[in-house]
Amino acid sequence: MPESTSAHTAFPWDETDAASVRAAVLSLVVTVGERIRRRDQVARKVNLTIGLAGGASVSRTRTLPAASGHTEDLRSAAYRILDGMALQRARVRRIVLTVEDLTAAGEGPGTQMSLDTEREARLRIEPVLDRLNTRWGHPVAKPAADYRHAS
Repeated sequence: MPESTSAHTAFPWDETDAASVRAAVLSLVVTVGERIRRRDQVARKVNLTIGLAGGASVSRTRTLPAASGHTEDLRSAAYRILDGMALQRARVRRIVLTVEDLTAAGEGPGTQMSLDTEREARLRIEPVLDRLNTRWGHPVAKPAADYRHAS
């Protein structure tokens, strides 16, 4: 099994709208999340690389508190990285999201039961959405913010 996987997107222009950049990051999170869940894997690290106008790039990695393949956990880490980069007025050309340190989902400690019923509901619906998207061959169900960015 692979130890990492990534997805990338490039803008046809220098993107300066923070909401569009965030939506693009979410789209990449959804892509890699579905990919690792399909392989029955979980990730320990999330790496985000932002390519800027002029050829420079900024890259940061965040270790997850617990290995996960859930979109919510991957999104949270990716957004924290993005927010920490403080890219105000940056001209973004490309984004690469990589999940690293992948292991089989059944390895390691089990998952502690959560008392957050809303989170548990979101995690239970995730495999259903994955099957729906796989059946139709393209994302027919995805987070609302992801619709801003064309996949």
